[in-house]
Order: sequence, then structure tokens, then C-alpha cells
Amino acid sequence: MMQTMVYHNPVLLHPSINGLNINPEGVYVDVTFGGGGHSAEILSQLGPNGKLFAFDQDEDALVNALADERFVLINENFRFLKRFLRFHGVKSVDGILADLGVSSHQFDVAERGFSTRFDADLDMRMSQKNDLNAFRVVNEYDDANLRRVFLDYGELKSAPALARSIIEAREDSLIKTTDELKVILAKYLPEKVRNKILAQIYQAIRIEVNQEMEVLKEFLEQSLEILKPEGRLSVISYHSLEDRLVKRYMKNGMFEGEPERDFFGNFSVPFKTIGKLIVPDNDEIKNNNRARSAKLRIAEKI
Repeated sequence: MMQTMVYHNPVLLHPSINGLNINPEGVYVDVTFGGGGHSAEILSQLGPNGKLFAFDQDEDALVNALADERFVLINENFRFLKRFLRFHGVKSVDGILADLGVSSHQFDVAERGFSTRFDADLDMRMSQKNDLNAFRVVNEYDDANLRRVFLDYGELKSAPALARSIIEAREDSLIKTTDELKVILAKYLPEKVRNKILAQIYQAIRIEVNQEMEVLKEFLEQSLEILKPEGRLSVISYHSLEDRLVKRYMKNGMFEGEPERDFFGNFSVPFKTIGKLIVPDNDEIKNNNRARSAKLRIAEKI
């Protein structure tokens, strides 16, 4: 049996799993395996003929693989959800769970470069297979692209100034570490809001490195394709950019605009939302700081 090294307190564990309305004989997918907490709970509710597939692009997550014949862990980005399920002979599933964002493990391992707490090489890749990393974004992107990253993904009004400071600094020498980046941008980090702005800067670069918005859109579209009628989609997001996409897609089946109306003038939509937005209670936030910004939305395919 493989030793399990759970490194992640599952956020909104019971609401997210309950939202799947699990059929013990069904087929389910956890597209963000991480420490395996959500997957373990799904497996506990499956019968002997149930099946769970999990995805995680981070090789560090493989150590947490669950020793269970009903479980398959796929070391790939969940943007390839449909492709790899078909590889395993699966064309449709009963439910899909996604716990988006960065895992606790990735934040806590200093050399990955995700956390504002540590000095590290500019990396921020969720998969070490990726060519693009934070070093390349910071040192190779032109002014327009740096402004786009900080504005679109960090929602930072100071995006033009941040981009200009980075470009000026790298004319002297390459920016190699997170601490070097902090020093260069120090004038835009007033003490009272330093951590908040730093988090927005890191978030922006991380989203660009990992193509998180594009990946999320591809995943949501594929989820609709492979869910059975009455199949459930349970998604936990951690910032407004993610939540906005999830909310719009669950409501309209599209990311922009309005859905078409049918013959009777009613909107034709592929999902119905289940319940209201769910957020962690004070006890969960107290026990797990990562949960503080989590938002859970659940939908059922019509």
C-alpha cells in the first residue's frame, strides 16, 4: 500500500461532496486531487462498483495516491479532462468536483515561489513540465503584456507603474527571485496594504504562468459535455475572477452574453443551480486559513 501524505485540509469538504448527490454505483471525477481529502470522502460514499478518477498536474501530489481499486489518479492538467477519461474508456460521469487555485502544499513549499512569505526563484508553475514560469513573465514580457497581466488577473490600478518599474529594473540585471521583485516594487507596497497588494501581484503572475482562466473555461465546457443528465458539478473558487466564470457558466452555459430563448421566449440553459452560494463558517476559517476566501457553487445538468 502506498503511504499517504495528506498535505491539505479539504476546504468545504462536506458541502462540496454532499452537493454531488453521490450515487454509490456512479462514476465521479475530482479534477484537483492535491492531498486527496476530497477524493477520500467521495470514495467513502461509493459502493464496490463505483469509480473515482482524479487529476493533478503536480507530480508532488502523486505521493498521496489512494490505494483503492476503484480509484485512478491521472497526472495531467484538468484541461485535458475529456481526453484522458476517454483514454480510460469513460464517456460520461455522474459528478465532477473542482477545488481551484493553489494547494496548501504548493504555498508551503518555499522553492515553488507561490507564497509571499518566502524568498524563492521566480517559478509559480503548478506543473514542472510547463515551459512558462514567473521568471519568463517578469523578464521577457513587454510593457503591454505586463500591464495586461497585472490589470486583468490582479485587478491592480497601479498596473502601468508596476510594469514600468519591472522593465526599468531588468535593464540593469535580470530579476531572479521573489525578494528581488518585492524590492523593485516596494514603492507601490504601502505598509497598511502591503500583503494585500503583494498577494494580487503574485496572483496575477501565477494565473498567467498557469493559464488558469483559459484552463477553467476549457474545463467547464468539457464538464457540460461529459456529465450525464442530472449529473452534478461542484466547484470551489478562491477569487472573483474564477467565481465570476463559474457563476456565469452555471447560470447561462456561456461566459459572456445571454443564452438564446426558445420558441416560448424562455432562456435555454444547460444547468440548474442547486442551492445558494456556500461559504465557510467561522469555525472552518479559524481552523483553516486557506478557506477564508472560498466560494462553493453547485449545479446540475438538465
